[in-house]
Amino acid sequence: MKVHIPLYFLFLIFITGCGNNAVLEQSTASDLVANYLKSNPLYETEKIELGEIKFKSSADKEALSKFKDLMNKGYVEMQLQKQKKKFLSKDSVYVYNVTLTDKSKPYVLKQQQNKATLKVMEYTLDEDKPATLDKAGNKTAKVTIMLKKVKNAFTVFYKDKNTGSNFITKTYKLKYNKEAGWAVTGE
Repeated sequence: MKVHIPLYFLFLIFITGCGNNAVLEQSTASDLVANYLKSNPLYETEKIELGEIKFKSSADKEALSKFKDLMNKGYVEMQLQKQKKKFLSKDSVYVYNVTLTDKSKPYVLKQQQNKATLKVMEYTLDEDKPATLDKAGNKTAKVTIMLKKVKNAFTVFYKDKNTGSNFITKTYKLKYNKEAGWAVTGE
């Protein structure tokens, strides 16, 4: 009996030492994903033309109004280069030189000579909707969150595939590491 008591205590110490502190709560998971989204923001992009652009008064009326709206808000500058009226036609052709202004810098991801890739829709964490936590094991978990669509001035160029809602759901994978703790490993 005396031999069993030290072995029993040794076994208890071994079991408690082998256990991990991989406890993950919903609020902790939400905070991890929020920090991940701050360093890796989620957004939609579109390419727009810059430089000399031809607009026909009837066919390109919508595109011209988008650029004029951006010009009125101060995001682009438009200078009329040429204006032609076709003979015996109601249609006119306008040639504008379109350039981006300093106000548009936060939305420009890539700029080439006559094209620019812009952020047209950004996604932010919806604080009102709690994250749902699905813990697969002791060291892995999945967190599903709601992201709100945040529009900006260039949203007029966005071709939305999900027009039925103003939010999306996204699932992120979490993994536990003994040294670092819980961390987001990807989508």
